[in-house]
Formats: sequence, structure tokens, C-alpha cells
Amino acid sequence: MPEMIPPTERTRVVRESQRGAYDRKDIYAILDEGYVCHVGFTMEGQPYVIPTLFARIGDNIYFHGSAASRMLRNVSAGISVCITVTLTDGFVLARSVFNHSMNYRSVVALGKATVVDAPKEKLEALHAFTEKILPGRWADARQPNEKELKATSILRLPLTEVSAKIRVGPPEDDAPDYELPIWAGVIPLRLAPGAPIRDEKCDPKIPTPAYAAQYKR
Repeated sequence: MPEMIPPTERTRVVRESQRGAYDRKDIYAILDEGYVCHVGFTMEGQPYVIPTLFARIGDNIYFHGSAASRMLRNVSAGISVCITVTLTDGFVLARSVFNHSMNYRSVVALGKATVVDAPKEKLEALHAFTEKILPGRWADARQPNEKELKATSILRLPLTEVSAKIRVGPPEDDAPDYELPIWAGVIPLRLAPGAPIRDEKCDPKIPTPAYAAQYKR
């Protein structure tokens, strides 16, 4: 695949265009770090945006949910979708309130998602969801049974019309404001795991697996 994903009129970053990123490596890195995507679609004139877990396999995004959900019933019927993923990296505190901002990395992907019917591909997607959250968990937990697979819809969206937008760096104040006696800078943000909390119904004799006890983001 080419290293760059050519922007379309729908994915080209217009506002703050210098923050637009179309390199496949940058886009995929953001997708691989994010846990939740928001799926936007329209049904009978009403827009909906639904958060859900997702995973990237190759040049496709996979997302899932209950086969009975409104989103998946309509998306699987061929309704166009917009999928977004955003990572917040820091609060940017300028000297002027107007120039306060945020360091972030975001991706917007457009297209039509299709239902995954092949059992092998469906299991590969479920494996990707599980291993993305916690590497090593798939082999340690019970695998999905036939009833559970039927109750779950998996959809695939090709990453053909997609772009990223990235903001990094310090505040950008108006020239006169740099002389103001006001603190300015960046407060970094990151997602950090806490210590595992054992289920009350979990046998205390079962040791906490290393992939949970030593989990690092």
C-alpha cells in the first residue's frame, strides 16, 4: 500500500491545514493507540453518534456490538458512516483565554461498512479487540461459542478515505500577550492503568496474571 492516503474533498483538513496528516503510518499509529471510536450515521433524518470498541487489522477498521443494536442494524444495511478517534495529549494554557488549546491526535474515516460473515474473519476481529485491550488475554479466557458469535455483529470499514489532524507544541499567543505576567505552558495528559481489582466471585487462589498485574499503557 502507498505510504500516503491522498485526501479527498471530504477528508482534507481545511481549518489549520498545517495540522493535517495523511501519512498511513501516522494515521495507523493513532488508531492503534485509541480504544474507543465514535460511529456517526443518519437514520430517517436523525443523526446518531455511537461510541464502541474497535481494532485495526491491516487496512481496515473493525467494530462490533449487539446484532440487535440500532447502529449495527442500519450500518450493516449499507448506510454511510463517519468514524472518529481522538487522543488527548495535553491542555495548552496560553496567556489569553482565546488562545487556549489542546494537544491532540485525531482521525476521521469515511465510507460504507460491511458485515463480516466469514467465521474465521469474525474470530480474527474478536481476537484483535481482546488483544488490543490486554495482550495475552485471548489465550487465557474462554473463547466465544456459536450462540455468542451469532449475537454479535462485526463490521469492516476499509481505510481508503481517511485523514488525521494533529496539534503539538506550546501555546501560540498574540505578540503583545507575550509580555503579560501570566503563566503559560502545557499540562500533559495520558491514560494510565491502576492496580487490578479482583472480582469478588473470583477464587482468591487464582493468581493475578502477569499481563494484568504488570500492565503498562
